[in-house]
Amino acid sequence: MKFTRNASANWKGTGMEGSGTISTQSTTLDKAQLSFKTRFADGVGTNPEELLGAAHAGCFSMKLSFVLNEAGFTADNIDTVAKVTFEDGKITTITLDLTATVPGITEEQFQEAAKNAKENCPISQALNSEIILDAKLA
Repeated sequence: MKFTRNASANWKGTGMEGSGTISTQSTTLDKAQLSFKTRFADGVGTNPEELLGAAHAGCFSMKLSFVLNEAGFTADNIDTVAKVTFEDGKITTITLDLTATVPGITEEQFQEAAKNAKENCPISQALNSEIILDAKLA
């Protein structure tokens, strides 16, 4: 399977005083506000780091579901929070905090499935950052 998804950004002005918008092909984001303040302080709008975190958490959770199904398990619930750390001008780490409820699975099987999903999630594979996984079976 091959497909392409699109997202776009528009920026006007300087890095600190300027502002912009981000939109996605699906229109889930449609000219969402982007600014220095929304990225480096508190403000209404989004920023690249939280968008990357959302993409990574969603992709990882879906990949884990596939991995579990291949091993004969179905999760009742998968919750993933991706914590994206920006430091000295680059994204240095992404910590995936995972809590899942998976009937019948052992801790060892769960940890193996979570590791597989972390290593093989397409977003994980696309990133040049350390990706940390903290997986908890509920």
